[in-house]
Amino acid sequence: MSLWDSHNKVAIHFTVGAMRNRSGMVSKFCAFLLAVIRLQTQVACSPLAPALYLFGDSLFDSGNNNLLPTLAKANYLPYGHDFPRGATGRFTNGRTVADFLAGFLGLPYPPPYLSFRTSGVITGLNFASGGCGILPETGSFSGKCLNLGDQVRLFESYAANDLPRLFKSSDEFFGNLTKSIFAFSIGSNDYLSNYLNPVLYNTSKTYKPQPFAQLLVASLSRRLERLYNVGARKFVVFEIGPIGCIPTIARKPNHDGVCDRGPNLLVSYFNQMLQLMLDNMTSSLVGSMFVLGRANGLGYDAVINPSRYGLTDSRNPCCTTWWNGTLPCIPLLIPCPDADKRFFWDGYHPTDAVSSIIASRCFSDTNFCSPVSIQDLVQI
Repeated sequence: MSLWDSHNKVAIHFTVGAMRNRSGMVSKFCAFLLAVIRLQTQVACSPLAPALYLFGDSLFDSGNNNLLPTLAKANYLPYGHDFPRGATGRFTNGRTVADFLAGFLGLPYPPPYLSFRTSGVITGLNFASGGCGILPETGSFSGKCLNLGDQVRLFESYAANDLPRLFKSSDEFFGNLTKSIFAFSIGSNDYLSNYLNPVLYNTSKTYKPQPFAQLLVASLSRRLERLYNVGARKFVVFEIGPIGCIPTIARKPNHDGVCDRGPNLLVSYFNQMLQLMLDNMTSSLVGSMFVLGRANGLGYDAVINPSRYGLTDSRNPCCTTWWNGTLPCIPLLIPCPDADKRFFWDGYHPTDAVSSIIASRCFSDTNFCSPVSIQDLVQI
């Protein structure tokens, strides 16, 4: 069924799965309500998971970079143009995929770790940092950001020193972690700002495309296993999207067609290896479930066939950006009036409308998030 959020004019496609038992029916009905009502509204339903922990780059960052000495910031208008709290540091006009996932789970938006100060109940934290990647050197030319290793170390420290204090016993603490969701969206900057930037990095001279993808996947695997060793069990890892279709690449004149096939081929090697790695980790790490979010295929199809997704423009940024629509938004300029019909917000990032589609598909569709959707993952 198609549900319409009249406040934000975002079409959210949501399918209620088969309800296997009464408790499952209650949980999924709560999720249904949360998809209908504004995600900020308090609903008298228990959350589907105790917490949502987020790791990644600017696709998930909700304000960590505000507190870092970096050029990669989105704490100014028109970023946040359609977000209730305005410019928070999210690199889009409204909500990110992570925000929508939190809403579907019945949780508040996980706050940025670097600005988080409370001793109360924890329902999640956001460690993502714009501009960074899996490799420690990625993004360094823009200033300081939190690479994936940094993010995992921060969580390890938090889980060792702060989180246990909120629970009466170690069993309760580990029970909370094993039921929480750990979501990742990272890797695109390792290509956009590293491998495809030979002026600043020599990785493309050192590695052929497939060995480089293997380097990234192996590094990511080690970080995921470290979180498993802390107590995490439920993981959702999104593919790298079709970077050859984003304006910063696609608007360059040295290729044919809507997208540049070269960068898309590069990330396809990573995505193929990612699926195999996640399957192997689920098999080898007892009690774990690693879910793959197939963001690449959907993103590519939405760019090529935008009308299938209720979009009218899948090539041009909604905000006015630097350098012919290929870079971040120019501060304070008024964006397009139809962001809910656009794929791209700036030269790199999707709009709130596209994020809603990705998140709702992952929440309910096992063809998109596999081998189980998030609404099934929380029941495991």
